[in-house]
Amino acid sequence: MLTVEIVCAGKLKEAFWGDACKEYSKRLSTSCKLSVQEQPEGRPLTLPDDRAFTVALCIEGELLTSQRFADTFWQKADSGHSKWRFLIGGSDGLFEQDKRRADWRLSLSPMTFPHHMARAILLEQIYRAFMIRDGRAYHK
Repeated sequence: MLTVEIVCAGKLKEAFWGDACKEYSKRLSTSCKLSVQEQPEGRPLTLPDDRAFTVALCIEGELLTSQRFADTFWQKADSGHSKWRFLIGGSDGLFEQDKRRADWRLSLSPMTFPHHMARAILLEQIYRAFMIRDGRAYHK
C-alpha cells in the first residue's frame, strides 16, 4: 500500500476547507496510508531524512492535466516510489530550501490559490489518480 504524506505550512482555519480535506482523506483511506502534518508558517518545513519521493507544490512547477498527473504518479509508484511526500507552503509559498529538497516540482495552476485550498485540491487530485488507475467513473 502506498504511503502519502502531506506536509503543510499553517493550519486549516475555515471549516469548509477542513470538511473538504476530511472527505477526500476518508475516500483515500482505503487506497493508501495518508497522513497530513501541519507545521508553523514562516520557516522552512521540518522533514525526516528518509526515501520518500518528495513533491514541492510551487508556481514554477510542472503544469499537468489530471490524467498526466495520474500517469506520472503511477509510473513513479510502479517503479518503486511507495512513499510520497507533498510539500505545501504557507501564504508566502515554500521556502527555497524546501523546493531544493524536492524530487519534483508541481504546479496546480498558473493562478494563485490560498494554501488551504491547495491542500483540498491536492487531496482531490490524488484521489482522482486512484480513480483513474482503477478505471472508475469518477474521472470523466
